[in-house]
Amino acid sequence: MSTALRQLLAGGRPRKAAIDAFLDAHEFPLVEGNHVTFIWRGQADGVRLRHFVYALQTEVNFQRVAGTDLWHCSLDLPRGSRIEYKIDVVRGANHKWIRDPLNPRMATDPFGANSVCACDGYEVPDWVVPDDEARHGTLEEHWLEPTPFGEARKVTVYLPARFRESRRYPLLVVHDGGDYMRFAALQTVLDNLIHRGEVQPLIVALTHPGDRLVEYPDDPRHTSFVAETLLPFMEARYPLWPDAAARVLMGASFGGVASLSVAWRYQGVFGGLLLQSGSFAFTDIGQHQRGPAFDPVVRFVNAFRENPGKPAQRAFVSCGQYESLIYENRSMVPFLQGIGVETRFTEARDGHNWENWRDRLQEGLSWLFPGPLWMVYE
Repeated sequence: MSTALRQLLAGGRPRKAAIDAFLDAHEFPLVEGNHVTFIWRGQADGVRLRHFVYALQTEVNFQRVAGTDLWHCSLDLPRGSRIEYKIDVVRGANHKWIRDPLNPRMATDPFGANSVCACDGYEVPDWVVPDDEARHGTLEEHWLEPTPFGEARKVTVYLPARFRESRRYPLLVVHDGGDYMRFAALQTVLDNLIHRGEVQPLIVALTHPGDRLVEYPDDPRHTSFVAETLLPFMEARYPLWPDAAARVLMGASFGGVASLSVAWRYQGVFGGLLLQSGSFAFTDIGQHQRGPAFDPVVRFVNAFRENPGKPAQRAFVSCGQYESLIYENRSMVPFLQGIGVETRFTEARDGHNWENWRDRLQEGLSWLFPGPLWMVYE
């Protein structure tokens, strides 16, 4: 229990006016060092905290302050943690998951939005916030056909500020490009990092999948689309560096699997990988426990581990400590290093979500595409 809540309850059952004043005087959840207290107010038969931290109990019951409509629960979290959560309000047999009405901080994803708890030591990076001094890149949309999918596919292309046809640029191919733009502020991140000289000007091809759970786990239609449809289109339309070292594949979750799959199937075509929380499920013995959607993933990762070759020259790998995939991503690092891929790995006290992936972009992009700032100071 937080110090502020303990003070409120010190005199016994608090009156409504005291609870009102307590709620007005504080920001929620209450964070004191490693201790976090969540507060909810209202009539209910039960209240539960539903957080997205793997390895912790997935639901934590709130306790009601006797004689009031005030509820509270607490977690101990390490410094620097960032977690997403919802509150489960129980009335009879009905459960309703809601965002924390006392907490304005939230993060969005394709399924909606979650409340965000930022512990001491976590700060939103300044390079994810629009900078008035940074010139904006431009976006162009193209529909590519024919494709191995038998239908046209949209590709959005980011061109850096001060783009010139007379220059050559490296290429970044981003799986789930639309989601990276909507939920990870990718355009703002690119604008800011290029403006600051941390990342060199580059051209970015943002892909938009059909059924990503089918296409991303080593579907030959997808690997062919990227290497034999998208790449030739980009080379014909834009002034790109012609060598593999200047081409990087990027993706998160199943998008990380898709990136590795393309690089594995077309070795020597792409020089770099940026893999975020890749769903690299595999089996050494027995059966995996992740459900049927992971069956093709496991078949691919097992085949890759059996006969990896050398899919890229460099790989940046990141993962959250609070997601179930941390074991697989940690395992991938020495494996990649063992086959001669220069690999950098970073992990954070965060979960499987878009803001975790956003917060790792500076380190990954500046390592794979170092701008003049790093060329001078490193």
